[in-house]
Amino acid sequence: MPVNDPLGDMVTRIRNGSTAKKDKVVLPHSKIKLEVARVLKEEGFISEFVHHEKKPQGEITLVLKYGAEREPAITGIRRVSKPGLRRYTNSLKIPRVLGGMGISILSTSRGIMSDTQARKQKVGGEIICTVY
Repeated sequence: MPVNDPLGDMVTRIRNGSTAKKDKVVLPHSKIKLEVARVLKEEGFISEFVHHEKKPQGEITLVLKYGAEREPAITGIRRVSKPGLRRYTNSLKIPRVLGGMGISILSTSRGIMSDTQARKQKVGGEIICTVY
């Protein structure tokens, strides 16, 4: 069944897997999902991601991260820019998530990056999602 919002589907799968305390989440491959997974790994929200090449479409497996008491590293993840209402920002107005405790993931002209990287490079773009 086709999905109208692939990134929204990814965010929902991560949220559901984290709430259900699953070890890993499997989702269909796309380049943008792979880049979002890379940012999540760099920021320490997931422990690993693996790209599996299969026909006709590959898969991405995200290994979720948990603390000592099995509390999830991702307590909340929310899609900000949706297909019906895109949210753009410049580098000076990138919102802080929970006072800096979370991150925003942006799609910029220089690629997918976290809000701290976008501020350093002084570049704005579309706010894909927030993670905390």
